[in-house]
Amino acid sequence: MCPSSGGGSGLGGPRTKPRSWEHQIGGTPTSRSLQRSRNDMWLVRRTDSDRPIVLIADDDAASRRLIELWLEGMGVRTLAAADGVGALALARAGLPDLALLDVMMPGLDGFEVARELKRDPAVCGTPIVMITSLGDVDDRVRALDAGADDFLSKPVDPAELQSRVRSLLKTKALGDRLREHERELEAAVEAKTADLQAALDRAEMATLDTIQRLSRAAEYRDEATGAHITRVSHYAYVIARGLGEPDAWCRTVMHAMPMHDVGKIGIPDRILLKPGKLDADESAVMRTHARIGASILSGSSSDVLQTAEIIALTHHERWDGTGYPAALAGEEIPLAGRIAAIVDVFDAVCSKRPYKSAVPPADAARIVESERGAHFDPDVADAFVLARDELLSFAACAGYDSA
Repeated sequence: MCPSSGGGSGLGGPRTKPRSWEHQIGGTPTSRSLQRSRNDMWLVRRTDSDRPIVLIADDDAASRRLIELWLEGMGVRTLAAADGVGALALARAGLPDLALLDVMMPGLDGFEVARELKRDPAVCGTPIVMITSLGDVDDRVRALDAGADDFLSKPVDPAELQSRVRSLLKTKALGDRLREHERELEAAVEAKTADLQAALDRAEMATLDTIQRLSRAAEYRDEATGAHITRVSHYAYVIARGLGEPDAWCRTVMHAMPMHDVGKIGIPDRILLKPGKLDADESAVMRTHARIGASILSGSSSDVLQTAEIIALTHHERWDGTGYPAALAGEEIPLAGRIAAIVDVFDAVCSKRPYKSAVPPADAARIVESERGAHFDPDVADAFVLARDELLSFAACAGYDSA
């Protein structure tokens, strides 16, 4: 969109205009002035509908006609207006490539016409030449403020007129071509971007499908973990969002969360499915599932799988440094792992297992909250508290016994 042009200083009093320009412009057209030069062949070779259009606005009919003849001699089409109002109407209807405006016209003068043209998005790119009295500095300053691109002084010389018009039309044509090229490039970039986005979407869907399949593989080993995977994914998203993290990252954590226990694939059934409490050796084997899961998920370029690797490795770490497998403490534990830790424990406490009874979600929430600063990151625990009602509502819908 073209910028609007501002006003300018006054002319300092009323002015009068000569009765005719004929003696100022140089008399009647000569064969030299009407002869098309080699410089104009780029105009002549165009089809009639493709030739540039020049708007001429002047209230002196003889002056207007002379300029028309000179321009038509170049192979240019013309639009002629006798006043400012007519000039604006012709400009908006005909979309000229150049406007020649006399400064002094009845109704709207040349300055006002120029300002209106520059305000109109349809024609604001049209170059404007103001025709002024020789050496009238005030007119030139006002014309520049109004948006003029060039000037012609009276008396107008035909050769100078044609030279200025030729130069501005070429500049306008090059600008139009550049803008068209920019539009084509933008369209090509948009199309390519759409193709790339579609490819990324397909890749993301393939990644999520892989995650779901691997997660189901873990479900086959431990029947009780199927619904657990769905619930902890939702809980993780709610808490990540409550921490003020970007939504894209929150969704990445949500999609990665189902893989947190994928390493249990490598745990023997006699340990994984044991109905009672594990002994020390069995517990040591069970703890290896964190590293096994990270190993399964390692080496991917996918954000989701990279996050899943982090979660698988660190979701059993504790804020106080007494967790496993690396005894990380505080912010040494990645945020995704800290979030996974709290939602994994909350859901596990709520769930019935062969070796324990289920705890009502409200009681489980209080147990989790009591571990703030010990097992869990205080900030993550605070986000859990703030989201407590939403989490308990989802827990009720997920089939927990909340009595």
